[in-house]
Parts: sequence; C-alpha cells; structure tokens
Amino acid sequence: MKKKKLVAVGGTFDKLHKGHKKLLEFSFKIGEKVLIGLSSDELVKKLQKPHEVASYTEREKNLISFLKEKGFINRFEIIPLKDRYGITLIHPNLEALITGEENKVIAEKINEERIKKGLKPLEIFYVKTVLAEDNKPISSTRIRKGEINENGKLTRKN
Repeated sequence: MKKKKLVAVGGTFDKLHKGHKKLLEFSFKIGEKVLIGLSSDELVKKLQKPHEVASYTEREKNLISFLKEKGFINRFEIIPLKDRYGITLIHPNLEALITGEENKVIAEKINEERIKKGLKPLEIFYVKTVLAEDNKPISSTRIRKGEINENGKLTRKN
C-alpha cells in the first residue's frame, strides 16, 4: 500500500502503554507525516477520567521520547487537542485518521462534519484494542489502579 502523505491520530496518551504504542506505530506505517492530537489539560478535565492524568507537558515529553526512540523524529507534529476532533474538521490536506475500534462513532462523526464543510472524507483505519494478560483491554485507568503494567502484565491478583 502506498503511504498517505498526511494522517492524524489522537489521544490523551497518559501512561504510554502497549496499546498506545501499537496505535502510534501503525500511524507511521500508514502515513509519511503524522499529526498527533494530544489532549490538552482542559480537554482532560472535560473528559472526566476516573483517575489522575499526567500534565500535558509530561505526556508530550513521554510521547516525544517514544517517537525519537522509534526513529520517527522528523515525521510528526504534536498538536494540543481542545476538543475530540482537533484539526480533523478543518485540515484540507489530511488523508486518513487512525484510531482505536472504540472510537468508531467519533470517527464517523468527523467524516460527516468534513463532508458538510466541503472537505473530502478521511480514510479511517481502526486499530484493534490490545488486551492485557487477563484478556481485558490495556488502559491507562487499569495501569493507574495498579491492576496491570504498561505491557498488560497483571501486577496484582484481582
């Protein structure tokens, strides 16, 4: 498959885990350049996560560190997300959206809005949820609760 010139991916990326890494790595397989929407501290408050979330600055630092380690250094731009859609509703050159299966409704809404605005719909690529050892999804919430680590290994008996 020919790479897309510009793709988008987004998230809070708190406690950067195996699922996040799979999503990001897949984004770079699909796109030459990746716009990464990173939830702003304001958006995190609105999302009402059931746990503390690291600051934007700390999450951005961890994200950049991972992307450098993977060799993606000149191929991304991190953009603060003030809402769930970010620049996907306005960027005319965006070709694809990479997201988790759990965001199907949001991804479809993005394309509906793009069409209303006269923009081309994005090709949507869904990344399968990464499961932990116990066959439940790996999530920052579970990591913060101490149930699993960033790789999905159980850290205590539930």
